[in-house]
Amino acid sequence: MNDNIPKVGVGVLIFKDGKILLGKRKGAHGTGEYAPPGGALEHLERFYDAAKREVNEETGMEIENTEFVCLVNMKNYAPKHYISVGIKADWKSGEPTNLEPEKCEGWDWYDLENLPEPLFANIPIYLQALKNKKYFLDA
Repeated sequence: MNDNIPKVGVGVLIFKDGKILLGKRKGAHGTGEYAPPGGALEHLERFYDAAKREVNEETGMEIENTEFVCLVNMKNYAPKHYISVGIKADWKSGEPTNLEPEKCEGWDWYDLENLPEPLFANIPIYLQALKNKKYFLDA
């Protein structure tokens, strides 16, 4: 596979009681940054199915009410290049469990007015898109 072809990633902002779920990344681009659950879109997979799968694989939780947030041309971690599909969802069930400790230090819920630093590059973009209803960002 050609490494110069952008990959498609899905990031999921999960809301519960006015807070969002973030975990501190490790072992990949954005190490040490706080990011939502997410990952690569699989061949022939629907965006919402990818969101539900990634959340379950990484946290063991179930989500519902999935909605499209935005599409972002992410070049912030060059030479990696991703088309990032932002998805918003509501927590349905389960407690966040760190099921991929090689990729994440752990999960926690954060108030939108008091987010941890540093944030993974897609978080501010997703939150701005939610606020401004701007659905396409060529970052």
